[in-house]
Amino acid sequence: MRISPESAKLAHSIHFPSPMHLPFVRGAWLALLLLLSACATAPYRPVVTGSPPIPLLLISLDGVRPDYLERGITPHLSALAREGVHAKWMNPSYPSLTFPNHYTLVTGLRPNRHGIINNTMWDEHLGDFTLSNREAVGDARWWSGEPIWVSAEKAGMRTATMFWPGSEAAVGGVRPWQWRKFDHQMSIDQRVDQILAWLSLPAAERPQLATLYFEHIDTAGHEGGPDSLEVTEALRQVDAGIGRLMASLEARGLRDKINMIVVSDHGMAATSPQRTVIVEDLISPEDARVVTTGQVVGFTPKPGREAVAAQKLLGKHGAVECWRKQDMPARWHYGTHPRIPPIVCQADEGWLLVKRATYEKGVSIGWQGGGSHGYDPALPSMRAIFIAHGPAFRERMTVPGFDNVDVYPLLARLMGVSPAENDGDAQTLLPILKPASKEESDPQR
Repeated sequence: MRISPESAKLAHSIHFPSPMHLPFVRGAWLALLLLLSACATAPYRPVVTGSPPIPLLLISLDGVRPDYLERGITPHLSALAREGVHAKWMNPSYPSLTFPNHYTLVTGLRPNRHGIINNTMWDEHLGDFTLSNREAVGDARWWSGEPIWVSAEKAGMRTATMFWPGSEAAVGGVRPWQWRKFDHQMSIDQRVDQILAWLSLPAAERPQLATLYFEHIDTAGHEGGPDSLEVTEALRQVDAGIGRLMASLEARGLRDKINMIVVSDHGMAATSPQRTVIVEDLISPEDARVVTTGQVVGFTPKPGREAVAAQKLLGKHGAVECWRKQDMPARWHYGTHPRIPPIVCQADEGWLLVKRATYEKGVSIGWQGGGSHGYDPALPSMRAIFIAHGPAFRERMTVPGFDNVDVYPLLARLMGVSPAENDGDAQTLLPILKPASKEESDPQR
């Protein structure tokens, strides 16, 4: 892979006081002392000049499809979408899984480039990565690119993250000012209270960027499917949390002084026991090792079994299609990162790719079906949401669907930082911003 963006970002320009304010010799010695000090202590942190940006709150509702907001049970989210800007949909990046897409949203890099190529991975230097392996999740070596909170912290701004994937690691040696390890037992109200506590700090102390994450609707979708009573109840609970957040911000006089972006990472499709493919029926464990799991299964052939694995796996097998990594569909922008296994198999919409032990466990407890994602990002069922509300955004505006890599350039613009290397198009979401006032656009004022 190329030189990592975070490595390139470690070299910061060092600025010193103008020698015009000191005799030349004293100025030269002062510059030398400052240089030595900077090399011996923490990385250089530029001082923010002028007014800090309007605080930005980035909220993720895991597993929420655009049509969920049309069910008449989300009055607060629907009001934000109606009053501000909302997209007809947002396309997730491939694969349409939680960790890859959350990190894409804050780096603007597709998973093939930022390295979180699945929820489960294997790296020859780092070992195994799973969502439950907190040591791996917090290991910065897994996370390439530069998330927006790192750029903001480098620019001297405070940031605070609530459970956002990637924020538990010191990416590029930098952590958010405040961050939390994921804790599913932390209630919706407790999460909202923490965000309110951060945003209610005095202006000079509050974070310029805060993130908030809710997994509840995704969990309900997996358990019951997208049309289940579980999803309906989770939608109501999360929407109520958003309503409580907005009411509290208004009571504090902050509702119209904070920019808010609400996104999801992917959608959800219905599954059933009758639409299940057993991984071991595709190929024996003696021939290939399963590296990534879910509806995107990656295989590494065992030594000497490469030809056998290719013969058994490559091509279409009913509801599953397999490719060599370099031959995957170009529109997925996926297949070159070294963590991607040599052979990748993709399940059709609504089908499950599971190991036999997992399937048998489900049958034993009476599993009758639920929901899943990880399917082709072009499918309507995989679409995500995008809502923007606040002083920076236009009102009552609907925009066409777009790719989620385009969110990052918008975040960088709102934060007033130079965007790191990314795959997004800054022009895509430029029309949703209010035009700058004459005072803001006139460099002489």
